[in-house]
Amino acid sequence: MEKPWKSYLPTACAALGILLLGGTSFVCAGLERGAPANRVWVAAAMAAMALLGLLLLRLEGCGGDTLLAMLLPLGSAMLVRALCLDCVTDDFLDFLSPWYAYFKANGGFAAMAGSVGDYNVPYLYFIAAASYLNVPDLYLYKLFSILWDVALAWGCFRLVRSLGGERQGSAAPLTAFAAALLLPTVVVNGAYWAQCDVIYGALAIHAAALALEGRGTPSVALMALAFSFKLQAIFVLPLWGVLWLAKRVRFRDLWAFPLAYLAVVLPAAAMGKPLKDIFGVYFHQLGEYPRLVLNAPTIYQFIPYGAEVDQNAASALGIAAAGALVLALLALGWRLRGRMSRDTAMAAAVVLCIGVPFLLPRMHERYFFLADVFTLCWACAGPRPRRVSPAVLAEGASLASYCVFLRLKYNCVLRLGGLTFVMGLETLAMLAALAFALRELAGAVKTDLRRRPV
Repeated sequence: MEKPWKSYLPTACAALGILLLGGTSFVCAGLERGAPANRVWVAAAMAAMALLGLLLLRLEGCGGDTLLAMLLPLGSAMLVRALCLDCVTDDFLDFLSPWYAYFKANGGFAAMAGSVGDYNVPYLYFIAAASYLNVPDLYLYKLFSILWDVALAWGCFRLVRSLGGERQGSAAPLTAFAAALLLPTVVVNGAYWAQCDVIYGALAIHAAALALEGRGTPSVALMALAFSFKLQAIFVLPLWGVLWLAKRVRFRDLWAFPLAYLAVVLPAAAMGKPLKDIFGVYFHQLGEYPRLVLNAPTIYQFIPYGAEVDQNAASALGIAAAGALVLALLALGWRLRGRMSRDTAMAAAVVLCIGVPFLLPRMHERYFFLADVFTLCWACAGPRPRRVSPAVLAEGASLASYCVFLRLKYNCVLRLGGLTFVMGLETLAMLAALAFALRELAGAVKTDLRRRPV
């Protein structure tokens, strides 16, 4: 028999959610930039994104009571983001705002032919389109990322459901939806920092969901779109090679990648942007920061602070180690051809998202964004409680790394035997997350090896 209070819970959540959305509008009305009409526009955009979240859940078959209950996390998510809208970081002042000013001064899309920014052209399309609006650029950047926060939450819902969260009575997909909206690194990345890692993160999550559902072509096309936004999508990209070798993705599906990528970037060429700028942007990024590590919890943080090392040799070793990890997972896909389960595929994705950036040189603190969201989905999908550990450890290490950059101060400096380690705890946490993920992958592989090939 259903407890009486449960029948009132959706209504109570909806009332609280609406109250929080009202608080969101109140915060937007007091924003520091722009005219009153701009603030109304921002408030309306925030409300529209909450409504979009409900519409996406309805599209996924959620009923009325569920939608009422989900107003609470949606309202909470919008309020906390509204409180971040006026925050300004050096990245915005040094890069994003000048890029916007360039497009504004040079005719929007007409400025695509010029050399501006070090992001690939899909994000430049957004900046060009935004330059036609008379809204403060700080809010436009952040609202675009918040829109993708909602898309990310939807993708987490779909990925968890594809992993088995559709069991009768299971709240796992809804938990993933709400948790993704409120995950600290997701909130900080876009609404506070005005970064856009959520774009390729959301696309990669949706692509993984499609792959596990057996929809190879759209899955690969979405990964091409993710890669077109940010090079860091490459961390999880080898998963599709693993799935192909395991016979979960067909070879003809892989052709969707170059076709989709070209469809996205070639309009910039039609606008006059040189092809060398379009196809050379990622090569330029690779040489932009020569340091071994930039506030990221990677293996290079185990080198004592101030120690002199051969950076070229250390970089080569890290690249070789990351390559070896990818090759090992590709070999695993071949070994499990016709037998790889969804759980094993997801475990491989988590190992890639943590392991590849952990081993590579020149990583920034934001480059574990995929690890944050994939481990979250993995933990929500269950049923093993041990999958919660990688999610907590990866998110904690990632968020602590954000704090190092945003505060310009290390969180906890360790001194051992006369040696100084400036991010030792964060790195140990990320290493532990990788170890837990590898253990879970090994267990999933053992289970798959006992299955008959399909």
